[in-house]
Amino acid sequence: MNQNTVTLRGFATVSFYADDIEEAARWYAELTGVEPYYRFPHPPQQAAYIEFRLGDHEDELGLIDRRYAPRVPQQHPGGAVVFWHVDDLEGTLQRLLDHGATLHDPLTKRESGFNTASVVDPFGNVLGVMYNPHYVELMAKIKESAR
Repeated sequence: MNQNTVTLRGFATVSFYADDIEEAARWYAELTGVEPYYRFPHPPQQAAYIEFRLGDHEDELGLIDRRYAPRVPQQHPGGAVVFWHVDDLEGTLQRLLDHGATLHDPLTKRESGFNTASVVDPFGNVLGVMYNPHYVELMAKIKESAR
């Protein structure tokens, strides 16, 4: 392997599955205030994939028609949980619950100011949110170096 190659450079896209991705796209657009930037196939055909770019780095959230999900038997939401940094964890968690999500893992205060929670969206996907002091410090450094 090339010494200059980094194997994990950051996540590229988080994929969530839904039976009705149009409804899922409306739910996430209302929640985030951001409209999806990409659909495939293009209208007027029914979408199989809809993607948003969110946050400071335009991280991608892809919604995929559940017909294309891996065929792994599963009775409950599970797998890896991606945690999105939020500045107001309690407020964001309450907004998610008010918006129809259900609690998956309650707000948990962790070491050194890291706090996490997760919900299950109305489409069966686990959405993690956290307050991450490292993320806040990193963003401050990036803003400072851009000056």
